[in-house]
Amino acid sequence: MKNGALYIRVSTHMQDELSPDAQKRLLLDYAKANHIIVSEDYIFEEKGISGKKADKRPQFQQMIALAKTKPTPFDIILVWKFSRFARNQEESIVYKSLLKKQGIEVLSVSEPVAEGPFGSLIERIIEWMDEYYSIRLSGEVMRGMTEKALRGGYQASPPLGYRMEIPKKPPVIVPEEAAAIRYIFDAYANQNKGIFEIARALNEMGYETQRHKPFERRSVEYILQNPMYCGLLRWNRHCNETNEIKDESEWIIRKGEHQAIISEDLFNKAQERYHTEYKPKGARPSSTYKHWLSGLVKCPACGRTMIAKAVKSSGKVLFYFTCYGYTKGKCAAKTSVAATKLEPAVLSSIQDAFQTETFSYSNIISPRQPESTSAEQKRINDLIHRVTFKEQRARDAYINGIDTMEEYKKNKLRLQEERQRLEEKLALLSPIKPNLSPSEVKQLMQKRLKSVYDVLLSNADIPKKNSTLKNVVEKIIYDKETDTVKLYYYS
Repeated sequence: MKNGALYIRVSTHMQDELSPDAQKRLLLDYAKANHIIVSEDYIFEEKGISGKKADKRPQFQQMIALAKTKPTPFDIILVWKFSRFARNQEESIVYKSLLKKQGIEVLSVSEPVAEGPFGSLIERIIEWMDEYYSIRLSGEVMRGMTEKALRGGYQASPPLGYRMEIPKKPPVIVPEEAAAIRYIFDAYANQNKGIFEIARALNEMGYETQRHKPFERRSVEYILQNPMYCGLLRWNRHCNETNEIKDESEWIIRKGEHQAIISEDLFNKAQERYHTEYKPKGARPSSTYKHWLSGLVKCPACGRTMIAKAVKSSGKVLFYFTCYGYTKGKCAAKTSVAATKLEPAVLSSIQDAFQTETFSYSNIISPRQPESTSAEQKRINDLIHRVTFKEQRARDAYINGIDTMEEYKKNKLRLQEERQRLEEKLALLSPIKPNLSPSEVKQLMQKRLKSVYDVLLSNADIPKKNSTLKNVVEKIIYDKETDTVKLYYYS
């Protein structure tokens, strides 16, 4: 009996291949017929993702990462076709060799090959034919998309700065909007102004986005990256199924027939700065800069969230919270506070709340629960349902003679402990009943706050501290004038 994983992928341009559901059904049927146990946790599915580069496939990378863990969670990876696993032999050899070292084989359900050297040769021939077909098809698709786009290339709504006067004809320039476009590129490329600064300036000058909304960072960024403003047309940038941005190698960029608002030199100059400043090679992901107070600190002037920014100073990373509205040019108050000031104030407030006998909980918000809590409750309930599913599979494995009594007892104990842990966490998230007396509410709140306080002082990671704090705190207001911090709690 083997443990298996399924890898399911549908190409961006293949219309005649099996759907993800069909692939999943056939792979599960094969697994059942061949006594392969497949957990729901090890079904990896990607829709509309190009197979050219394995590092651009998140589910694939997750599967490979799990395969490298000890002990290996599965012994075999089932795919509908070898081409679903990799589109070129180079990557196929690399990843299959890696998996082989872990004792994991890759098997194509629709392309069975014999074991031994001859079978390996047949597998390589199949992969070579798939790669050759992919290269030819990619070229044909690219040519077809280009011709189709150029024939009726101006059917989509034009961006800010242009207006469509005649269907399927090149759009025309809107002078008053084009002035904003020229300002953005000139300020960014020639005057070295920041994106936030540009957004605020546009709003102050009375300009609006295409949707008649104030400018924000993302709206300025979109304009800076749109080659249409220098006379070019761009297609195939997004995946239709997921709306994710594809790798630049898959984009189609051609000369358009419309009038340019800026020069190509100015556009390229802006791209050079943008990719250097905002897309640095090897940059740390934004998740590494999150603070455990993120999402909770609110601006006292406009009420918007104050976002955490990391600043390096003397080799150390310091965090500062700044009003989100101010960075978007929507708040006049330049409110900023260092995390080193907020952290002890928050910890002290929570400690006072569960230690003092005179704390009235007058700032408790009731009976509403935070959205984050509701989402967390749903997530935990889903995990409990998954545990139930695993318990059933463990029983089935024992009844069918797959697992021994000892293995079944071990799995049962592990799942019981997991269930208990989840149920305890769920109980902690449950709202306080309205029929409780004030003293009972206070007692329960003190218990919760003490638990939160312990987590914040522990070595728990930032997401854990953040989600735990959001279970009891709705918002934190920092008053710059009085230099005080106030916490608003949930009951």
